[in-house]
Amino acid sequence: MVETGVVCGRFQIFHKEHLQYVLSAKEQCSYLLVGITSPDGVPGHEEKADRNRGKRAANPCTYYERMCIIRNALLEAGVKREEFDIIPYPIERPKFIKSYVPENACHFITILDEWGYCKKDRIEEMGYSVMVLWENIPKHISSTMIRQAIGRNCQWRQYVPEATYEYITTHKIDERISGLLKEEDQI
Repeated sequence: MVETGVVCGRFQIFHKEHLQYVLSAKEQCSYLLVGITSPDGVPGHEEKADRNRGKRAANPCTYYERMCIIRNALLEAGVKREEFDIIPYPIERPKFIKSYVPENACHFITILDEWGYCKKDRIEEMGYSVMVLWENIPKHISSTMIRQAIGRNCQWRQYVPEATYEYITTHKIDERISGLLKEEDQI
């Protein structure tokens, strides 16, 4: 058990496998920082390991919306509010991460694709310890899949925590996602 742990992701639709990842990390630490990557929401940043992550349709939620969704989902899952915080985590500009994350924090990551290996290398290059929770397991849910289902007006509620569904539908983010996907001809 470590004192401070960190997880990170874009969480551009926070789904049940994201929740499983965050809860698994929380079991390993007393206090968890949930880092939201691409916090400024500026489209156009392309990563060789994940070419779609910079597209506007792949980033429909603002930092604030993602923060609210994740907070609500963690509280719904029974995590005490004093045991976590949600922070910006600019993985695209790694030199700024030290402004948000204490030096003694342990980063918990999953490696599911080439991008996972890139994140691991960047975090280690900054001098942080990294613990891989799981590696190369099949993904059953992806944010892309959920965004596509929303855009096609298909069922998607079963893939996300209830708090995610409630926030997205209450704030009409589902309508925004459909519009963005149509603009980029991704549906």
